[in-house]
Amino acid sequence: MSGLGRVLITVYIILALAATFRSFYQILTKFDEAPLAYILSAVSGVVYIVATIALIRRGRGIWRPIAWAALTFELLGVLIVGTLSIAMPQLFAHASVWSHFGRGYGFIPLLLPILGLIWLSREAKSD
Repeated sequence: MSGLGRVLITVYIILALAATFRSFYQILTKFDEAPLAYILSAVSGVVYIVATIALIRRGRGIWRPIAWAALTFELLGVLIVGTLSIAMPQLFAHASVWSHFGRGYGFIPLLLPILGLIWLSREAKSD
């Protein structure tokens, strides 16, 4: 695995843990304040977990297509939720991981799937 691959997977692991534990805490303690944002954060956490596993195991069987699907879903989620959070802020009483294109996470949620898809496409060309 290349250096970029290791960095990418490390960032995915960190983001998976951060998003999952943050959403779990928010759902347990203040779900009624912003249910949509907290559910979206939980969805993003699950997607990051699936993406992480798929990227680690991408050379084995079905995992490469799962990696493509997870990263594509993630990118679409960031773009859709990011756009809605700006166009319709009333839907988001609190920010989700993907709100404002991941601004609360240093825009990493926007950049990560793009870099991951580029990495996967370069790997596919070298196979």
